Order: sequence, then C-alpha cells, then structure tokens
Amino acid sequence: MDDVARMDLGQGWSIPAAAVEERFVRASGPGGQNVNKVASAVELRVDVAALGLVEGPRERLVTLAGRRISQEGVLVIAAQRFRTQERNRSDARERLLELLLRAHAPPPPVRRMTKPSRAKVAARLDEKTRRGAVKATRRARPQMDD
Repeated sequence: MDDVARMDLGQGWSIPAAAVEERFVRASGPGGQNVNKVASAVELRVDVAALGLVEGPRERLVTLAGRRISQEGVLVIAAQRFRTQERNRSDARERLLELLLRAHAPPPPVRRMTKPSRAKVAARLDEKTRRGAVKATRRARPQMDD
C-alpha cells in the first residue's frame, strides 16, 4: 500500500485519513446527567472528492447520501445512538462503510419495455368481449307490453 495514512473501515476497505475528520460533540438522548458532561456523539466528516472514487460509485454515493452531503462535497455522518464515544465512533464508521458498499454495488438493470405479442393482445380483447357479454345479460331490459 502507499505511504499515505489510511483509516481502516473493515472488510478490506480503507480510505485516506486526510479525507476524514472526526469531531466529538455532546449528544442528546440517553446518558442521564452524564450527557451534559461528556462529548459522546461523533460527527464523521468525509471529503468525497478526496476518496478517489471513480465516476459511477461517486455519483451513487452522492445520491445515496442525499442531504448528508454539504455544498462543499463533505459527507457528514452523525452518530449518537450509544452512550459511549467508542461505540458511536464505530457506528459512524460502519454506516460509512455501508454507504460505500452500496455505492460500489452495480445499479440494477433497467427494464426494457416490450410490446405484448399479438396472441396476448387477442386473448385480452377476447376476454374483454366475454366479460362484456356476461355483464350485458345482467342489465335490466325494458318490459314489452303486448
């Protein structure tokens, strides 16, 4: 590998450490009185341009991230589900890895529209005619007075 420091995400994935910034902030939610003293929430900021992704995965990552990407192209992942800083840190990294894996997955093939066969069209029209005939027998007919 190159001599640039890298952050290991697991599953064989690593990204340049220069592209990542972690901030620890106070979290809302569980923690009791401790929540007012300890910065247990993690804000993981990733510069998408510095990841070195090719065009397709980079576009899919931006699409998947949605509002979590800033105007400057920085992906922000906030993790505060857990009470400890370390668990929130690993949660943020897992979510980043999951986003990267989804971005690298090939998009599903686009369905090509096809025309129904003549036999299918004929069968559909025959069935419509048959159903119409059944319903026509149910209609009230005016009584003829002889």
